[in-house]
Amino acid sequence: MNRDNLPWRGVTPAALHWSENGSPRSMTFDDIYYSQENGVKESRHVYLNGNGLPQRWLQHPRNHFCVGETGFGTGLNFLVTWQAWRELPATRPDLHYISVEKHPLTKQDLTRALSSWPTLAALAQPLLAAYPALLAGQHRVLLDDGRVRLDLWWEDAVTALPDLASRALPLIDAWYLDGFAPACNPSIWTGPLLQAAASLCRPGATFGTFTAAGTVRRRLKNAGFAVDKVPGYGRKRECLRGVIDTTAAPPTDTKRSPWDIPDATLTRPKHIIIIGGGLAGCATAAALAKRGLSVTLLEQSTLAGAGSGNDQGILYTRLSRKHSALADFALQSFQFASTFYHHMFLKGELTPQRDGELCGSFQQSDNAKEMEALSDPLIGLEEVAQILNPIQASDLLGIEQPSAGYWYPRSGWLRPAAVCRALLTHDNIHVIDNCGAVTLHHEDNQWLALANGQMLASAQCAVVATGTETTSIPELDWLPLQSIRGQVTQLPTTEAFSTLRAALCHQGYIAPAWEGNHSIGATFTIGDDDNELCVSDHNENLAKLANAVPNCRDELLSFEVNQLEGRVGLRCASPDYLPTVGPAPDKAQFLNDFEGLRKNAKHRIEKKGRYLPGLYVNAAHGSRGLTSTPIAAELLASMICQEPVPLSRTLSRALSPARFIIRDLSRNRM
Repeated sequence: MNRDNLPWRGVTPAALHWSENGSPRSMTFDDIYYSQENGVKESRHVYLNGNGLPQRWLQHPRNHFCVGETGFGTGLNFLVTWQAWRELPATRPDLHYISVEKHPLTKQDLTRALSSWPTLAALAQPLLAAYPALLAGQHRVLLDDGRVRLDLWWEDAVTALPDLASRALPLIDAWYLDGFAPACNPSIWTGPLLQAAASLCRPGATFGTFTAAGTVRRRLKNAGFAVDKVPGYGRKRECLRGVIDTTAAPPTDTKRSPWDIPDATLTRPKHIIIIGGGLAGCATAAALAKRGLSVTLLEQSTLAGAGSGNDQGILYTRLSRKHSALADFALQSFQFASTFYHHMFLKGELTPQRDGELCGSFQQSDNAKEMEALSDPLIGLEEVAQILNPIQASDLLGIEQPSAGYWYPRSGWLRPAAVCRALLTHDNIHVIDNCGAVTLHHEDNQWLALANGQMLASAQCAVVATGTETTSIPELDWLPLQSIRGQVTQLPTTEAFSTLRAALCHQGYIAPAWEGNHSIGATFTIGDDDNELCVSDHNENLAKLANAVPNCRDELLSFEVNQLEGRVGLRCASPDYLPTVGPAPDKAQFLNDFEGLRKNAKHRIEKKGRYLPGLYVNAAHGSRGLTSTPIAAELLASMICQEPVPLSRTLSRALSPARFIIRDLSRNRM
């Protein structure tokens, strides 16, 4: 699922025809989305009853139950499943629901479709509020305080299912084989696709489908399912259901070495250590705690006191004319983060204005050619970004703008320290701060965390989320992380900036006032670890802002720079500016196992990666920690708990710490 260098654009939405009774029909596939008699009852009969739900949830042995679906459509199957899950006792397993959809409905069409089901309105509302924009890729939606995880893959199932299956990890407990009828949409019923579905099955996994077509029945049997023909719903005389009989081998990726797949699978831990109390560590702690794990978070100083310590940070992303791992991760993480913080405000975990505000942000641009190229792809994606001329930008910001650029309506500013504190308010999280420098030692299948000669905690798993200090752990000292000094200037608000209603990004940024000051900055100096305020950096921040708001130049340059307050922080970044998130590789074993890449970088080596048992990394978020840490935390929590991960395999590999060893071997540099 590698889209590198392809022109960037959103997915093509479903083209619908609406009947007189308000039900949608696909114009592309010339088929209905659900039974015209009663879609809810059809869903319960074919998919819930067909998979033995909800009864199976009561005896399920694991902490989560995973449903896989081909064709999200109107979301009716998901809502009916969620409703049935909610009606069970709280001891039920978490619900994980993966649905693949090539042509998703627009939010407007989804709202119209779901209005036909008033009994589902209480669940449809939060689904619609979190429904992702139509960006190609994977989108995780957290519902019911994270106990329901909905992964929407806006992808063609022909590529999405093999991508999931290529990880060689059984994930699915029940399949909803939906989509349109085989005669209308044959590509979703092919033998290879059903083989991929079978290879994703856990032992005892089941399936249900509305169709009883002979070709589908035979292909399901060939894939390894035992198939039963049972009465259908309404006018449908028959439908199919069954159970996995022989698990198929996952499809072989003939191009990539499987170094990203661990050669050993750990059991789900009960307790985990997290070192680092910044955004990365706190978000990871919250994601694991909500899954029922006991978390001990260790911070050598104060929470959010290092790279996450600025008064204000911007929820930031950037557009690109072409797909790449960096561009795709930037948008997918931004979309998840904006919804994530929106829910924190709704639940009262964050307070508007005091802790931040999702008031939007405007990014100046002088690249007219790029804006022209992106104008068509952004049609239909206005909730993600819009191109504004200077007049439109001035109206939204409340201050005069000389430049066109991009408006991100779901962006805004936040106080990182407030976010960190809110994330840690969970009974499963125990915080030990001001504990001094922490070291790790592995003994008897346990990671021991020590500081000042004392053992603070022990656990089967540990996550290192210490930013620029990550390489102080001996097992991670080879990581090519770099320190980037950033100085923020606290600018007292003036009459000119008192009307600023949203964040302004230029060569730097300025946020709306908080407690009488605007945070502006930040400088970007590689390799400088001086934490003292520098007058020249204040001047640099003021000069950049003066260029972005030229009618305020005289006022800005009149400030007594020596009197201005500010803060210095050290960002941690990687050479490719992507975060470093995933299991920690055993460097010596990697060098031995993938030695052949020195001579031929394209050589496929049929070996899985050997990783240090239970050690993970979450670092190098650079200046975009507010944006990237929420999805990075979900990625790590999913890996640790052996759940489906929220990113494609391509993006997961792009974030993996092991990528640096593979790259250096391929270039014969290590």
